[in-house]
Amino acid sequence: GLGNIAGVAIAIAIGGPGATFWMIVMGLLGMASKFVECTLGVKYRQIDKDGNVSGGPMYYLSQGLALQGKKGLGKVLAVIFAILCVGGSFGGGNMFQANQAFAQLSSEFTFMADYGALFGKILAVFVGIVIIGGIKSIAKVTDKIVPIMVGLYVTFAVIIIFSNIGNIGIAFTQIIEGAFIPSAMKGGLIGVLIVGFQRAAFSNEAGVGSASIAHSASKTNEPVSEGIVALLEPFIDTVVVCTMTALVLIFTGFADGSSDLTGAELTSAAFSTVFPWFKYVLMVAIMLFAFSTMISWSYYGLKSWTYLFGNSKASEIAYKVLFLLFIVVGSASSLGAVLDFSDMMILGMAFPNILGLYFLSGEVRADLIKYYNDLKTGVIKAYK
Repeated sequence: GLGNIAGVAIAIAIGGPGATFWMIVMGLLGMASKFVECTLGVKYRQIDKDGNVSGGPMYYLSQGLALQGKKGLGKVLAVIFAILCVGGSFGGGNMFQANQAFAQLSSEFTFMADYGALFGKILAVFVGIVIIGGIKSIAKVTDKIVPIMVGLYVTFAVIIIFSNIGNIGIAFTQIIEGAFIPSAMKGGLIGVLIVGFQRAAFSNEAGVGSASIAHSASKTNEPVSEGIVALLEPFIDTVVVCTMTALVLIFTGFADGSSDLTGAELTSAAFSTVFPWFKYVLMVAIMLFAFSTMISWSYYGLKSWTYLFGNSKASEIAYKVLFLLFIVVGSASSLGAVLDFSDMMILGMAFPNILGLYFLSGEVRADLIKYYNDLKTGVIKAYK
């Protein structure tokens, strides 16, 4: 999604190629946190009489820590997470997506530069049709097209990388040296490390806790198996795809900080130096990625909202209306303001979540050992 396209470009524009190294490190570390949180998400999920599933940090923080005699701490962490997740759905899951979608559109069609609010209203109508109107056909079409767009993006990134394969050593030298040189573009070593971790977390959501809300709804009775599936995501998403984007930026000369562009526009310009027409394909892809991400995050935010305020119809409608309003705000705002708010909310979610994961990690380790023993003895196979 846009974390891979725009997020990598933002990281490199601020921290230089060295930010890529720390994104990779964060992706590898994120595999562990993603495994733990998604395992717990399935383990502590709640299913009501109608079959509706609710899960995620709100439940494993409150219930899991209560079983350890930390009921008060668990409840506080769950509420803090839910509040920040609602904010994260408005920020990174909404405003950032709308902002970058409009930035890409207005960069190709400059006459639209002053129509951010109008674009936001149109986008809000389509998102509203799905999340309020319940018309899932649009989402189903998006679900079919998005994988094709991902395939195209990765394919053309691979073509650019292989056409510059002779310079791959030089590129990785820039990445590794840039990660440790104190004079990295802005902020030195600590600055480039932080921006790499920020954008990696934005890309793969590992440790943030949001993904466990979605994984909780998976059709499995084995929490550990879902955790194993989930740990592949940071590797594919950040270690592989984000690194590919970074290599494209380096090979095309857009990683030296000399361009005034940032975000999705910078990535688009990089691809366009090799495939001039690709910017239009990428523009469509960005629109679809933004749309599908908004639908996903509206689900995360709604689950957190109903945890805080109850799941009455009025409560759900109030959240959805607020969510749609933030689409308009994001489209009409500057990237800097949107990014600051998004980071504050999404990275803030990691604090209560990771603290809870620390306390619950021993429990997950025991579950993992039991899972492998059950596989060896055939218990799980017999159960299925």
